[in-house]
Amino acid sequence: MKLNQNGLENRAEWENAGYHLPQFDRERVAAATRENPFWIHFGAGNIFRAFQANVVQNLLNESVLDRGLVVAEGFDYEIIEKMNRPHDDYSILATLKADGSVEKTVVGSVMESLILDSENEGEYARLKEIFEKDSLQMASFTITEKGYSLVNGKGELLPAVEADMKNGPAKPESYMGKVASLLYARYRAGEKPMAMVSMDNCSHNGDKLYGAIHAFAEKWTENGLVEAGFQSYIEDREKVSFPWTMIDKITPRPDASVEEILKKDGVEELEPVITSKNTYVAPFVNAEECEYLVIEDAFPGGRPSLEAGGLLFTDRETVDKVEKMKVCTCLNPLHTALAVFGCLLGYELISEEMKDETLKKLVEGIGYREGLPVVVNPGILDPKEFLDTVVNTRIPNPFMPDTPQRIATDTSQKLAIRFGETIKAYAASPDLNVADLKLIPLVFAGWLRYLMGMDDNGNSFKLSPDPLLEAVCPCVADIRLDGSMDAETIENRVEELLKNEKIFGVNLYEVGMAGCVCQYFAEMLSGPGAVRHTLEKYV
Repeated sequence: MKLNQNGLENRAEWENAGYHLPQFDRERVAAATRENPFWIHFGAGNIFRAFQANVVQNLLNESVLDRGLVVAEGFDYEIIEKMNRPHDDYSILATLKADGSVEKTVVGSVMESLILDSENEGEYARLKEIFEKDSLQMASFTITEKGYSLVNGKGELLPAVEADMKNGPAKPESYMGKVASLLYARYRAGEKPMAMVSMDNCSHNGDKLYGAIHAFAEKWTENGLVEAGFQSYIEDREKVSFPWTMIDKITPRPDASVEEILKKDGVEELEPVITSKNTYVAPFVNAEECEYLVIEDAFPGGRPSLEAGGLLFTDRETVDKVEKMKVCTCLNPLHTALAVFGCLLGYELISEEMKDETLKKLVEGIGYREGLPVVVNPGILDPKEFLDTVVNTRIPNPFMPDTPQRIATDTSQKLAIRFGETIKAYAASPDLNVADLKLIPLVFAGWLRYLMGMDDNGNSFKLSPDPLLEAVCPCVADIRLDGSMDAETIENRVEELLKNEKIFGVNLYEVGMAGCVCQYFAEMLSGPGAVRHTLEKYV
């Protein structure tokens, strides 16, 4: 059983092995897509293959759509060269369900895969041709938040961006420069309408995409490198829109246990590829069954009925409410709490932590007791139902190979939004009291304890990558794990850290939480098992 056009001609063999196959005439759909593409997606990674491509496949199966997707990869060309094309743009989606079952789908909704490389004349000419088509309604993106950045850590323009702004749209090097160049081709073809839809997991993602594209349009116009109307075209929401979206679907990297399941079925050539850019890709993706994609309904050139595939279309304000519900209360804070304490207590899977009654009570308390009172109900999704699914289905899913060590990455960048917003909401409410928050300061204390790089048994472990480790670790460097330091002594060591609003979202002294954090932290330092004991005492 080979995953390509020839290998899939023996449909019975695949279906007997339990695979759902495309139910449409792929040759006919491919021809229609090449002639009149409606949706091009940038970023050929796992989330796209597990989510957007599968949604389109379902709609093709149901005859809601008559054309499929075009995908373009602008960061790691080897994904297209070594994965998409050898498999004729097919991939396998293994949906890992909480009940322990695995649903296997051959996804064949991608009709064309391209490389976003201005040096490759054939590929780039085809991309321009697609952008000049009347039929094109949207370009979407899953390229990570970094993909929209035009500057380095010091705020200086990246060399490729600087060169592109100077040289114009003919042969740009940078990712956003290339996308802006394609939009310029669309502008020159008649100022055709277009929705530019970031589907990356970051706040107000449409604004980040707009900011990058507008920067090129403005500089190119200023330097006389494009026609004068291009900047106005980008600024006109009736012609080019940049909707906000909220996406949520856990899609870990392809897992060896899933590869074994597929091998036993008889699927051949499943070996993953690690590209020269260190991207790990395989002919299959594994993902949870739950998925949410909420999109601001701003499509100047119209759109097909994608809501039939489960996508939720609404206004910008509602997208913002959904995002805050997820990031500030109902999902991300729970993940961060499990990540911190999972590292300290020696867990290697997030799902295993949910079998620990103390940790389960901790995240339930953070979500239901401390978070829900300040959630603004977005209407389109019910916060309690969303939280119920997170606590009872998503996080405990034993098939989701996500680790506390991975989730603990960049924790210093996450605490402010994942917990600070709740603290602010309590402080601003006439009916709520910050002093009633008992579990959020417990997570903060856990993070301080985590920064020591010693688990609850006193064994050292490697801290996950975080841009502030060099700045924050010295604050706990001379704190001892033998219980010899009281809360006041400890507070003297960490006082400046606890005042840092960029890390916690608030000054913990100003909201009256610093003393509680230090007390918890002191109790976690009384010797081996102190973290466990402190959790059991307060949870």
